[in-house]
Amino acid sequence: MMRELRVEDALMYLDQVKMEFGDRPHIYNEFLDIMKTFKSQAIDTPGVIRRVASLFHGNRRLVLGFNTFLPE
Repeated sequence: MMRELRVEDALMYLDQVKMEFGDRPHIYNEFLDIMKTFKSQAIDTPGVIRRVASLFHGNRRLVLGFNTFLPE
């Protein structure tokens, strides 16, 4: 059974992204833009997965962490 996600989990993940790309804030900002676009339903789940995987390419930990927030 999957555990319930809390707001704190999402905020911790955002902090991880921010720290990981501290030297490249444009990547963090692009991630936030992707999330806003997804929230407004301008892109679907497969679209958001592609964009985030592409943005975080090579950073397996962040890509896998993002999976936590996706529907089954």
